[in-house]
Amino acid sequence: MFLHGTSTVNNDGHLEIGGADTISLAKKYGTPLYIYDVALIRERARGFTEAFQKAGVKAQVAYASKAFSSIAMFQLAHEEGLSLDVVSGGELYTAIQAGFPASKIHFHGNNKSAEELEMALQHQIGCIVVDNFHEISLLKLLGKQLNKKVPVLLRVTPGVEAHTHDYITTGQEDSKFGFDLQNGQIEQAIKQVLDAGTFDFLGIHCHIGSQIFDAAGFVLAAEKIFQKIGEWREQFQYVPTVVNLGGGFGIRYTEEDEPLPPAHYVEKMIETIQAKAAELEIELPEIWIEPGRSLVGDAGTTLYTAGSQKEVPNIRQYLAVDGGMSDNIRPALYQAKYEAVLANKMAEKADKTFSIAGKCCESGDMLLWDVLLPEAAAGDTLAVFCTGAYGYSMANNYNRIPRPAVLFVEEGEEQLVVRRETFEDLVSLDLPLKYKVSHKS
Repeated sequence: MFLHGTSTVNNDGHLEIGGADTISLAKKYGTPLYIYDVALIRERARGFTEAFQKAGVKAQVAYASKAFSSIAMFQLAHEEGLSLDVVSGGELYTAIQAGFPASKIHFHGNNKSAEELEMALQHQIGCIVVDNFHEISLLKLLGKQLNKKVPVLLRVTPGVEAHTHDYITTGQEDSKFGFDLQNGQIEQAIKQVLDAGTFDFLGIHCHIGSQIFDAAGFVLAAEKIFQKIGEWREQFQYVPTVVNLGGGFGIRYTEEDEPLPPAHYVEKMIETIQAKAAELEIELPEIWIEPGRSLVGDAGTTLYTAGSQKEVPNIRQYLAVDGGMSDNIRPALYQAKYEAVLANKMAEKADKTFSIAGKCCESGDMLLWDVLLPEAAAGDTLAVFCTGAYGYSMANNYNRIPRPAVLFVEEGEEQLVVRRETFEDLVSLDLPLKYKVSHKS
């Protein structure tokens, strides 16, 4: 059994996170319940930021907030000196409500609306990562209307494919994101941006995938970009002042995963970019990265209460819990794998095989297959590890199930940072019929 961060087993044989007994938390706040180990988030953030500081390289480490967005999370990111990557008007609005410095917000997305872009410009955010020609046109118009210079990066697809699940790979040539680096699209985009007169063209962005366990992909992407920078200097007399290599740094979900420490990725990026800048005899650009999952993924644990069981003789023993694909859709969507324990029976031998079923009305609502646990009974507390990324952020109300609460724990203190949805919340946007529906025979 592998415990992440500050997790440990206390004298009662209970799982403890951040100095707090998870069984007490489950009783107090109910389940399903997302718990975040704040100390581990801080440790991960500092692993990235301190690596740049140690190298004396100008950089921004932006939290990729799609992994988990909330006011408290954005405030925590700010405490740790991070910038912020948002991908929608909703995430941008949350950042503004959190009091996050607008100058450190970067806005991503492949189909930003005019309203979202105007909101970003009105708040004078630090950068918009431009994804397509349509967006260039929108920003050119908005910049003139608002009489504002628009700070931008251009996103490229460098033709580097990370070794991840197809659904979460975004850096290959066949992608809905960005300008292709090889077919002339990026040169057209650069020309339009330079000619417009309304842009502050900071540099280039790429993102090669997710859950990456090797720095080689980032190195190759940087090499491809710098090869092009040499060409752009000749063609456009333009050299980027920022190179953003994105995120996708892997975490440990199961014993098969072998993630690298944050500093390893950073050191390889710096080494490559320094060498390439020296070859071109240009000033070292500012290096930006965007960790998301690697900051919050293994800091999150979801608690469930066990309920019914079903035995299929000689095939499988099902154990159902009070959540499922409504609070963690990744197993159904990506066939994602996790590890789990019975948080109230940590001292007991895990020698029984269970498959953990969610409560949604879908046969595919399975959280884990064939996990070893102690003998389980209704009322036990199941803890599923590493659910901090894309758990709450992808949670939904399928079957009209309310979304869980979110709790931060640190040094024995807990703080509710997102309250549990109620049934009243579920119907709060519904409107009744205002007319009779007639039925004709």
